Amino acid sequence: MAIIKKASAHWEGDLKTGIGSISTETGVLREAPYGFKARFEGGKGTNPEELIGAAHAGCFSMAFSMILEGAGLKADSIDTNAEVTLDQVDGGFAITAVKLILKAKIPGATQAQFTELSNKAKEGCPVSKVLNAKISLEATLVS
Repeated sequence: MAIIKKASAHWEGDLKTGIGSISTETGVLREAPYGFKARFEGGKGTNPEELIGAAHAGCFSMAFSMILEGAGLKADSIDTNAEVTLDQVDGGFAITAVKLILKAKIPGATQAQFTELSNKAKEGCPVSKVLNAKISLEATLVS
């Protein structure tokens, strides 16, 4: 059974001075502004890379929770940050890396279990599978 989620983007103008908006079918994002300044110059609004980072961090956290459950463990907390790297390559731009930074409190988990299961989540997360980038994981088990 395929699940289809929808999002849309609207753009007006040229690359550097134009402005766009992004919306999602759930309404969580409704005409959220994005543009060149937000992407390359720290301006207001969002950008594709931070949206991919949010999606990846959320997907990884959910996948990790599922994998923990399968191992008989339950996290008190899972906090994941994603650092998405956009590099200029071959005359264009590409997302070349994503660094996931995990801090989790999991009662009863050993360091070995934590490392094995978090790496399993990194590989199995659907967003990890779709990205053509080097994905690394820095994981800390909080006691």
